[in-house]
Amino acid sequence: MVVNDVGPRDGLQSQGKILTPECRSGLIKNLVNVGLTNIEAGSFVSPKAVPQMAGADEVFRSLPNTDSVRYAALVPNMKGYELAVAAGAHVVNVVLSVTETMNQKNINMSLQKTADVCVDIVKRAKSEGVSAQAYLAVAFECPFEGRVDPDVVRHYAELMNKAGADKIIIADTIGAANPASVRDVLSAVASVVSLEQVACHFHDTRGMALANILAALDAGVREFDSSIGGLGGCPFSPGASGNVATEDVVLMAQSMGFETGIDPLALVPVVRAAETLTGVELGGKSFRWLSKEADKAAGGDVNGR
Repeated sequence: MVVNDVGPRDGLQSQGKILTPECRSGLIKNLVNVGLTNIEAGSFVSPKAVPQMAGADEVFRSLPNTDSVRYAALVPNMKGYELAVAAGAHVVNVVLSVTETMNQKNINMSLQKTADVCVDIVKRAKSEGVSAQAYLAVAFECPFEGRVDPDVVRHYAELMNKAGADKIIIADTIGAANPASVRDVLSAVASVVSLEQVACHFHDTRGMALANILAALDAGVREFDSSIGGLGGCPFSPGASGNVATEDVVLMAQSMGFETGIDPLALVPVVRAAETLTGVELGGKSFRWLSKEADKAAGGDVNGR
């Protein structure tokens, strides 16, 4: 099972504290050192819009183990794509919100225009040997339009697949999904894209992210986004707080017999380091227990943090 940590991008972009490129690189190195091999390392967006991501080129040029770690860069447009590739990115992520209002509110573009931009980037990436992944945002519920019909998600999954996207990521942007809706959406998507080519991105806003991951696992999905300590959420989506915590996903996967290549206890100091960097208390549902176990293993304090 593949765990893709999006903390350095999706996690940090919503934080009030702006970290330097050097600090963000340090967080990424910590993740790599404990076994993460799939990481969203930054985004090439306007620093005026998202100052937390300024200096993404510096981050990408300092990344460790580029031969063994798959680093992705979010790109909002063709200029962002060009900047990302120039900085050394070999994987780019495009984001297509599947409702009209979300696109208008988020990036002031129509759904059709956004889809066209994403298709153009994916096609160019394919022609230039760059891996492209397509996120379908608000795939379960939109904060402005409400519940999304699974057939709408199916339509845009098929569109991006035909454009050449290597991966389609179904994103529960505001954390409104439940296991039944996960099954419905994945069933619709599976009619046009193999689930081996699909990943899921769940938020824990309503406390159902792990249950939703289990539903997706049962459907056949084997790749999931998460964020160290549960860091972050989309700053442009009302109610989007709470990425599912990497330590929760890894612990659940290990407990169920799935191999991730990551020791959940080793994530404890990474969560603590991220807390120090951001000034925000972090940790998923399992973090208190993991902390005690990690401290016991180290022969230290067993009282939690």
